[in-house]
Formats: sequence, structure tokens, C-alpha cells
Amino acid sequence: MRLLISWLLAAVPLCAQFVRVSAEQVALTHVTVIDGTGAAAGSDQTVVIRNGLISAVGPSATMQPPAGALVVDLHGHTVIPGLVGMHEHLFYPSGRGVPIYVEHAFSFPRMYLASGVTTARTAGGLEVQTDLTVKKWIDEGKYLGPEMLITAGYLEGPGTFTPQMLELRDAADAKAFVDYWAGLGATSFKAYMHITRAELSAAIQAAHARGLKVTGHLCSVGFREAAELGIDNLEHGLIVDGEFTPGKKADECPNVTAASLQSLDIAGPEVRATIRELVAKKVAVTSTLAVFESAGVVQQRFRDALSPQTLADYLAAREKMSAAAKAFSLVRIQKEQEFERAFVKAGGLLMAGADPTGNGSALAGFADQRNIELLVAGGFSVPEAVQIATLNGAKFLGLESKIGSVTAGRQADLVVVEGDVAARVSDIENVRIVFKKGVGYDAVKLLESVRGMVGLH
Repeated sequence: MRLLISWLLAAVPLCAQFVRVSAEQVALTHVTVIDGTGAAAGSDQTVVIRNGLISAVGPSATMQPPAGALVVDLHGHTVIPGLVGMHEHLFYPSGRGVPIYVEHAFSFPRMYLASGVTTARTAGGLEVQTDLTVKKWIDEGKYLGPEMLITAGYLEGPGTFTPQMLELRDAADAKAFVDYWAGLGATSFKAYMHITRAELSAAIQAAHARGLKVTGHLCSVGFREAAELGIDNLEHGLIVDGEFTPGKKADECPNVTAASLQSLDIAGPEVRATIRELVAKKVAVTSTLAVFESAGVVQQRFRDALSPQTLADYLAAREKMSAAAKAFSLVRIQKEQEFERAFVKAGGLLMAGADPTGNGSALAGFADQRNIELLVAGGFSVPEAVQIATLNGAKFLGLESKIGSVTAGRQADLVVVEGDVAARVSDIENVRIVFKKGVGYDAVKLLESVRGMVGLH
């Protein structure tokens, strides 16, 4: 106990070692700004921070830094809003095909912040009480990480693939689950693949009665059915929606195959009807393209983050992946990119998140950056992709007047990237400073502090 108390007392100064920029007034000068609204990038801009808020944004040629401000010359850098990650987790697969997920309450909050995620909604938790306590410690300044919004979960029926999930017995169970975790501080809920329509309806009604929202990674319940029941958000997009699978039965999760997905016509009347229903019911969709990228490039930073055993397990599993599995991965990404363009064109609210689960290829923070790259590869402009990853999430959360854009009066949640993101979207990976509430943290030092920890804690 004495050791724990000593650690907690030392936590605040330990956090301070990662602070790179801290002053009452800070002027970020000569920087390219992608402001999160979807507008084109502005070159040679100055962003002024005062007391944790953005006080001014404008051309460096006409806007002088305030007297006494700490001036940070950012020639050759880009500033974007802090990412608002809408499908984040504090757990990661344990490897070797074992369906158990390890809580990463220490390394993942730091990785999110280092990657530019300043607000993170956990889209489901396996150790919800741990998630709630991590949020509390971050709020108290004892821990480093983004602003956390905790989703309880999972609301799952019989058939779960991990023993870490509760299997609901009926609608009364679903309501009791919502009431219990809402009472402990959860701010949203997640329905999962084997939930029934009756259970989902009960969960939505219980959450909405408290002013809280429900999202879902669904399969047994189709997207249109969920929209009719009042769901607020759907995860991953159309590629997990079982309603288009031939022979789909009510309240049962079908096997979505590569063939059935490949034949799905995004421009066809059935998919268009689903899109219209989602838009009409104001159901947001969270893009998680990176988690489906099962055979991408294994970056050095990925290798550095994983523990030696976790890296060895991941590489061994990847080596065994069949050609068919790799091809299915590409089909899912391409089909989802097509759906997301159509959904946004129809007026839908598209957000983004990492989902560091799957086969282990998606990591906290890194996958949030990769999503932006994949959104651009799928046809969105860089400013549009940044908007999806920032302001759109803030809008869904009702926080757009506080976060999500580089706008005067907003909280100074900003990401400083070395390079020109508007010209080379891959530069999004070169995060150097992350401002959270006006305090600039050293992204490189944060990542170094968790080197080799993924797979452990």
C-alpha cells in the first residue's frame, strides 16, 4: 500500500517530464493549418493559444504574436485539431489464437496522446471499471492520455467469442446492464454481434432515458432494423451488416463471405435504401478501415511498440495467413471505402476510430492516423479526412463548440506534425507535439516511454 501511495504522489511530476510547451500565451507561427472544417489548408498561418484556448488564427504576414507570448516557429510543419477517436479501446489481443484480451491501461493512453488523439471514446470495454479509473486518473493529472469518454459493453447475446463478455439472457438483462454501468459513470453503450432486437430495443430505451447513446457492432440485427429501434451510431460500416447476406434469419448472425460482400452493389437500390434510412434517422457511422488491413506494411514503430514475445506471436500468425484471407481484407476495405463515400454524399455523419483489436495489426493511435490515410486513399480529400477524424466526432458528442477544429474560442487541442499533410497525407504519422488544453506534450518522448510494452500493459 505504501508503494502505491508513493507512486501516486510521484505521478504528477512524472507527467511533467513530457511537457514540451507550456505558457500562458503561445504563438505557433509560420505553420500550415488544416482546421478540421473541411476547408482547404491555409499556409503560413499563426495560431495563438491563451490560457488553454485558441485565441486567434490568421496569416503570419498580418498577425503578430502577442507581446510576451512564447513563440514556436513551425516552418515545415502542419497543425490539425486534436483527433477525436470514436472507436478506441484500452485492450489488445493476447495472441497465439487465444480469445482473451489484455488491458493496456498504461501504454495505450500514452500512445493515443502521442499519436494526436486528444479525445477518445472507448467503443466497448472488457475491464470497464479499469477504464473508468484510468479516465479519473487522467482527469486528475495523475496519468497521461486523452480526454476519455467511457463506453460500457458489451451488450452481447449467446455466441460471444471471448469469455470476457457478458451474455445477455433477455431484454431485462439488457436494461439492467445499462442501468448498472450508467450508475458507475459510463457515458454510452455498445451492442454486439449476437444481440436480439428485443434486447437492443431495451438497451436503447434505457440509455435514452438517461440521455445516453448506444452504438453497435451488429450482425444479428440489421442496420435498418437498428435504425428503426433508435440506435445512435453504427461501427465499422456496411461490411459488418448482415442484412444483405442471402438467407439471413431474424436475430441470427450470418456468415458474411468474401463472395457475398464482393457481389454487394453499393449503388444498388437495397444499399441506397439503407443509407437513406441511416441518414433520415441521424445514425452516425464510425469508420475503422485500419483494423481490416490485415496484411499491411509492418512499420518499425509498430515493432518498437510491441513486446518481443507479442511481436513474435503477431509475425508468426501473419505468416500463416492464407492468400484468401489477405484478399478478403482488401475486399472489405475497398467495399467499405465505397460505402463511406456514398454515405457522406447522402448527408451521413461519418466519424473515425482505431479499434486496436482484430489480428493485432491496428495499434492505439497509430491506427487513428492510418484511418486518415485510408480515407484519402478511398477518395476523400485530406481536409475532408481530417474533418471526419476530428470535428465530426465532436459533433456527434455535442462538443463541437469546444473541440474538433482550429477555431478561435475552441479548446487548444492541437497536433503539430512535421511535414505537409495536405500534400503528403502519410506525414500525419510524424507527430511531434500534441497540445491538450493548451499544454504541449512531446510525442516522441511519450512513445519512447512505452517502447516494448504492448502485449504487457
